[in-house]
Amino acid sequence: MEYEIAEEFLMTLKKEFSGGEKESVKAAELRKMEQGGRTMEEFIQKFKRAARGSVYEGRPLMEEFKRGINRRIRRKLMEAENPLTSIEQWYKRAIALDRNWRESKREEERLREKKEAMGSAPKQKQRQSLLQPLVWQRRQMPQQATMGPALIEGVERMNVVVVRGQGTGQSMGIPPR
Repeated sequence: MEYEIAEEFLMTLKKEFSGGEKESVKAAELRKMEQGGRTMEEFIQKFKRAARGSVYEGRPLMEEFKRGINRRIRRKLMEAENPLTSIEQWYKRAIALDRNWRESKREEERLREKKEAMGSAPKQKQRQSLLQPLVWQRRQMPQQATMGPALIEGVERMNVVVVRGQGTGQSMGIPPR
């Protein structure tokens, strides 16, 4: 084909070869793509955008997806009993595994924080209570109370020092000091 002007030739050349350039850029973008710290949903969105204009489809597209996702998820997907046969299956299973893993990490963090918050206080309280002497104290009883079952019901175990008043020790049969 003959061209009368150079511009015509350049436009034809661009039309013929520019599509391949766009596809190779998209393919290179897919090959460089990695999940990193992104959620699987974010990674898949970006992956789908790059895959739209690339030449990848079918098995090669699945291979690029596998290569780009995090190792722990890829391993679980590849070790699954039922092999994944479509890219949509890879997307769905990868999202489910990523969500489960992230929820597990959040739960571990909550449990660790709870353990740290509770870990030091109970041990300290327990140690203090073991060091304190156990002392018995008589409750204040009504004036008409006499020696007998009523007095025994009025006694309880407390971690306080007993203060002996007038006749308190004697009424329980304990000699005064």
